[in-house]
Amino acid sequence: MLFNSYEFIFLFLPIAFLGYFLVARKGRELAIAWLVLASLFFYGWWNPAYLLLIIASMLVNFGIGKALSKTHGSTGGRSKLLLTLGIALNLGVLGYYKYAGFFIENLNAIAGIDYHLKTIVLPLAISFFTFQQIAYLVDAYRGITKEYRFSHYALFVTFFPQLIAGPIVHHNEMLPQFARREALRASLSNICIGLSIFAIGLFKKAVLADGIANYGTTVFDSAANGSELAFFGAWGGALAYTMQLYFDFSGYSDMAIGGARIFGIRLPLNFHSPYKATNIVEFWRRWHMTLSRFLRDYLYIPLGGNRKGKIRRYINLITTMLLGGLWHGAGWTFVIWGALHGSYLIINHAWIHAREALGLPRHAEPSRMDKSLSWLLTFLAVVVGWVFFRANDLDSAMAILRGMSGMNGVALPNAILLRLGEIGDWLASIGIHPRLGGGSEFTLTYLWVISLLTIALFAPNTQQIMANFEPALTPYPSNGRYQINPIDKLESLASWRPSARWAVITGVIAALGVLALSSVSEFLYFQF
Repeated sequence: MLFNSYEFIFLFLPIAFLGYFLVARKGRELAIAWLVLASLFFYGWWNPAYLLLIIASMLVNFGIGKALSKTHGSTGGRSKLLLTLGIALNLGVLGYYKYAGFFIENLNAIAGIDYHLKTIVLPLAISFFTFQQIAYLVDAYRGITKEYRFSHYALFVTFFPQLIAGPIVHHNEMLPQFARREALRASLSNICIGLSIFAIGLFKKAVLADGIANYGTTVFDSAANGSELAFFGAWGGALAYTMQLYFDFSGYSDMAIGGARIFGIRLPLNFHSPYKATNIVEFWRRWHMTLSRFLRDYLYIPLGGNRKGKIRRYINLITTMLLGGLWHGAGWTFVIWGALHGSYLIINHAWIHAREALGLPRHAEPSRMDKSLSWLLTFLAVVVGWVFFRANDLDSAMAILRGMSGMNGVALPNAILLRLGEIGDWLASIGIHPRLGGGSEFTLTYLWVISLLTIALFAPNTQQIMANFEPALTPYPSNGRYQINPIDKLESLASWRPSARWAVITGVIAALGVLALSSVSEFLYFQF
């Protein structure tokens, strides 16, 4: 079931909400059981057969986590053995469903054989609930958290607002909120805040992301079919997908946070204007923030982090990002995307070290020109990475990049060149060739790109608009530079408040989002 569907908005969400608070009058445990059953129904809507998988996964992990809690602090290697077993089981299941086909395909290519597995359908959200449960096992091993009731653990894993595509939450972030007395009573404030955030997210997805989607899809499909792409066409497709992915994931993140807030639950922030980043480290502090936190806490730091010298730090960075790329998908395009971002991070840290070696202050305030150039370099690096992230295969990705580099020439629709008059003549004189047709598509592509990029860079994001009401938890509460602060330099006009004006604004945004639901459109992160 999709957040952006009539079934979810007008049936499932109201029934789940009303049922929860009605059952809560009978007691907390019944209310939690209701939410677990509702969440399992939500998950099973896609394919009921995989309910057995997620239930079995929860039972096994709950049992191992309980055993780890009991053995915490004891001598001997039993705890470490249990943790290793638990992680191995989780990764084994994930590996079978997500990577078995990729492994066999490459084995066939290397060995020259023709072995085939039966078709394996990737269970929805397996990457997310696997990582979430691995985090729980590690936290139980460290004595950070423990759970005595299976129903509570099941709610931690399956709570429907964050089940399908995150955010990846910690046990001690969510379950204590359900233990509060206030969680058993509906709050008009939480309902208004949650519905407003949900409406903004729906608008981002249904109107903005889906509105620009076709302009990127057309170009990437053309590359997959072997077409040669000229400069502006390739850049138009890459930028269109860049903006589609931004508003698709931002919209999902808002809808997840808003859907949870209706129940009085604050999920961790997962998206904070990443295209405003002026370096790649900052980008990863802003994009898929809970995944970045997971990779840092459960992979990068255990590998040694930055504690064992610069070379080891760089190895740890590239290893972490390679595995992060593979987490997104079983394909060489995702491996290259991870390798690119690992390389970007290495260059970023090497540059910082070089500045320090030259005696330049690390935290000196850069000039406006420096910020602009840093932003542009970061943004272009991210766009190049998204080409591999989106492309069907390596050949398609390289076809797009050849076009973006100008190797296939630079062309503009003839109708546009003619309307430019003398400027068009000058452009033709420097090698920009006319081509027949495509004028309206070219114009609409770049109008969409410029409009959405302007919103991404200059409009306040959802958590800034709602900042006075603490819309979400922040995964980086102690990191001053990237801490999510209240509204900064925003007019009061952009600050949400429970008022008639904002009720009208929210209603219009919600109506536009609902009216745009003309066809089924999955969130891009559902495939991971």
